Amino acid sequence: MILERVLLSHGVASLPPNVVSSGMLTTNLAGPDGRVRRLTVRGSGADRVTVTCDGPRLPAREAQWWLDQASRILRLEEDLSPFYELAAADPELGWVAAGAGRMMAAPTVFEEVVKTICTTNCSWGATERMVRALVENLGPAGRDGSRAFPTAERMAQAPLAVYSESVRAGYRARYLWECAQTVASGQINLEELRAPELPDDEVERRLLRLPGVGPYAVSHLMLTALGRYQRLVLDSWTLPTWARLSGAAPDARTVEARFAPFGRYRGLAFWMYLTKGWTDSQLG
Repeated sequence: MILERVLLSHGVASLPPNVVSSGMLTTNLAGPDGRVRRLTVRGSGADRVTVTCDGPRLPAREAQWWLDQASRILRLEEDLSPFYELAAADPELGWVAAGAGRMMAAPTVFEEVVKTICTTNCSWGATERMVRALVENLGPAGRDGSRAFPTAERMAQAPLAVYSESVRAGYRARYLWECAQTVASGQINLEELRAPELPDDEVERRLLRLPGVGPYAVSHLMLTALGRYQRLVLDSWTLPTWARLSGAAPDARTVEARFAPFGRYRGLAFWMYLTKGWTDSQLG
């Protein structure tokens, strides 16, 4: 059940090349040798997972690399016990302490940034279509034809026309292309943003340097990609959903006051409050 909650923690987790089905994750990654393999993570008991990688048996060092990727995707290194203590004292969020709240992440921050840009100002169906097209047109392929998410380098080398004509990203086409060039050229190292010693304001400053990344994208990336839970994701879905569930006004001040007791976890607490219903419905 805990694994299932991680896999359903947010919609971006299910975007290609990820497939989330029956409480199991399958995804495609390019390994240290450059070969694309399929990684599968499935539950193995109440609090364990089994990780498998297709293809020939791997040497120990390379096998550890794949295990590390699974750990990063599931955020297994993150200690959420302070959040659970706060949630347990909240009548509406006590259920979280049973093991919810761990946000599934992509193997790289770059992948998270690209997918987040693809969620802006469009329907979820359009987001799925754009991300699928990015993977199909630019992702490295395995021997069976399965594709991993493209690197910044591959995306930067593609002509702008790919984004406007094949991906059909609309106004996001130039953002995606320029963002890939910014990262591929080394102007910004997105993986450094995982460093816990960086203050949130500095992380925000660096993210806002990326084409197509605004305040909404920053809050979303901090929550889903970086494990920085102080910022509230306030947008055209979260505020109306908050109003419907709580009966309170759909404004930022009301939300901030409600979740202020959670301190640096207030954004995560807000997200848990909003998503319990649809997560429970998928868990049956």
